[in-house]
Amino acid sequence: MNVQREGAKISIVGAGAVGSSMAYAALMRGVARHVVLQDINEAKVQAEALDLVHGSQFFPESVIQGSSDVAVTENSDVVVVTAGAKQQPGQTRMDLAESTVRLMANMIPPLVERSPDAIFLMVTNPVDVTTHAALKISDLPPERVIGSGTVLDSSRLRQLIAAECNVAVSNVHAYVLGEHGDTEIPVWSSATIGGVPLLDWEKETGRLGRAKREEIAHRVVGAAYEVIAGKGATNYAIGLAGTQIVRAILRDEHTIMPVSKELDGWYGMSGMCMSVPTVVSAAGAGRQLELPVSGDELTALRASADAIRATADGLERGL
Repeated sequence: MNVQREGAKISIVGAGAVGSSMAYAALMRGVARHVVLQDINEAKVQAEALDLVHGSQFFPESVIQGSSDVAVTENSDVVVVTAGAKQQPGQTRMDLAESTVRLMANMIPPLVERSPDAIFLMVTNPVDVTTHAALKISDLPPERVIGSGTVLDSSRLRQLIAAECNVAVSNVHAYVLGEHGDTEIPVWSSATIGGVPLLDWEKETGRLGRAKREEIAHRVVGAAYEVIAGKGATNYAIGLAGTQIVRAILRDEHTIMPVSKELDGWYGMSGMCMSVPTVVSAAGAGRQLELPVSGDELTALRASADAIRATADGLERGL
């Protein structure tokens, strides 16, 4: 039986749009008993925490704290890192790599010191590179350093497929794998709608032909840029996606999710962090599943891994 840890504590580092949205989502869903926001901006983090406290009548009983002092994160079960350089309109996630990894080098050690048994969830772009950097900086086991990966991208993909086929999103099972970024790959060959292979759905209904699939893939890759251009940041959907990962950890759900974790022989690939279907539980990110992929999809995934590795290797020398 899956049982939530008694009094589970999550600390969210970074009280910007993503961190605050994730704290809100975690509280509304009752994921943790103790939710901490930590940020170097004392006035900002105190105000965000106070705003959440004012709504405490409307979500499950919780303890909420906000502080600029990293000590407030002590003895966390899960530490979520959302702090990082802000992505600007027209800027790719990889463009953020150098400044964000420098920030991680200063941020991660004091967090690990105060919560040595925690699972670390990275929600900072470029997430695959920052997850790899956090793993090296922290010296924690790979299963305890996870990136939010393509959980949100897969949600975007499923929503677009569902809208095209006029079915509920919950009936669509499809993954975006690889980099959380411009080289990510929708895996059409193993996607299903209500148990029917997606490519068979195309034959039976005339929908989701090659041109439509390419259009959907393009929209998934460009989704964040579209939101950032309009309002400056993505926050609600990633807050929900991150909360879903935290819930899988704290409730020991053994949920299969495309999180970013160091690859260990997945289709022959190792040594970089990339999103593939992974069992997420109280132990962190576990077994990585080799779902069926076509030859073209595997080639594209290898290219995505090479893009991540090129950036990560260039930055690792400075760690």
